[in-house]
Amino acid sequence: MSWTLAQRAHKMNPSVIREILKVTEKPGIISFAGGLPSPSTFPIEAMAEATARVFAQDGRAALQYSSSEGYGPLRDWVANELKKQGMSVGADQVLITTGSQQGLDLIAKVLIDSGSRVLVETPTYLGALQAFTPMEPEFVSVHSDAEGVDVADFTAKAAGARFMYVLPNFQNPTGRTMSAARRIALAQAAAAAGVPLVEDNPYGDLWFDTPPPPALSSLVPDNSVYLGSFSKILAPGLRLGYIVAPKAVMPKLLQAKQAADLHTPSFNQRIVAEVLKDGFIERHVPTIRALYKRQCQAMLSALAEHCSGLLEWNAPDGGMFLWGRLPAGVDAVKLLPLAVEHNVAFVPGSAFYADQPDARSIRLSFVTASEDQIRTGVAALAQAIRQFQQQR
Repeated sequence: MSWTLAQRAHKMNPSVIREILKVTEKPGIISFAGGLPSPSTFPIEAMAEATARVFAQDGRAALQYSSSEGYGPLRDWVANELKKQGMSVGADQVLITTGSQQGLDLIAKVLIDSGSRVLVETPTYLGALQAFTPMEPEFVSVHSDAEGVDVADFTAKAAGARFMYVLPNFQNPTGRTMSAARRIALAQAAAAAGVPLVEDNPYGDLWFDTPPPPALSSLVPDNSVYLGSFSKILAPGLRLGYIVAPKAVMPKLLQAKQAADLHTPSFNQRIVAEVLKDGFIERHVPTIRALYKRQCQAMLSALAEHCSGLLEWNAPDGGMFLWGRLPAGVDAVKLLPLAVEHNVAFVPGSAFYADQPDARSIRLSFVTASEDQIRTGVAALAQAIRQFQQQR
């Protein structure tokens, strides 16, 4: 038997990060590579208690098929929570997804044709590129700086675009946050050009000192689709996310969802709704912020001590990542095996570019290593960079 693969299948690629994680599984390695939340933040006791209540109150319904839109009380919670982002939406605009990654897949199926022009930041989230690529878009990278998308470049490239994909808060991979002024300018430019915005916000609750500005979607509610996630504030293993979309788009997203998996696991949805209903999240998320802030500060201090002159880096205001740039002549992909020999790992930044990758860029995650491991790992990274330079 000979299998003939669809043309789109040939465009599917493995996650570079997942492949790197396989390489870094040897004992003793300190990994700054993964984009995983810290397991110490998972609210195991609260989840266990909520699970028991769900079984006791309505266990059979929790184990049955459910509506494709999602569990009603959870959709209500999302709609109410988004008021903090400046958004005013109804529960009928909320679709619960199997992780926000599924949201990206549904958006690709509904909004992208072969050859569709899709605008992305420079750099952008690798998982979005993976989700969009099988639909055969034409990716167009829009220049971006420390404040986010370059609006002038967006305007120059906007003609004919299906949408612009953007992560305004503590972006993966760079950790940068789009300024309030830039959000207003981008929203106005997108509305003028007739280009919808796809706003992805998995990290927005993870601010250290000050919440980020209001959502882009609050500025252009009829011209945007918003994605959120429970992975970073509760647990990624639940695979719960959501899409908030205008009523003009929601029916087709719902149909794509029905075709994909009928509905997100109702059991998981009910557990999360049970956890959330007593204000637990307001007590829990500040503990995550405090932990990640300490870990970020530990990495910034270690970089200042060990990597001055060897690496340029930014200082994020929240989230899970910071962005670095190696000296001229140091290719991050070629450096990685040497770093692994020194028992430290990172993600080469070139994977996050739709085109014209920066071979010197790297992403460092600070949330799954202890402060001691961070200091040790950064020192090892500095040793690897010096050795690489000496071997050239």
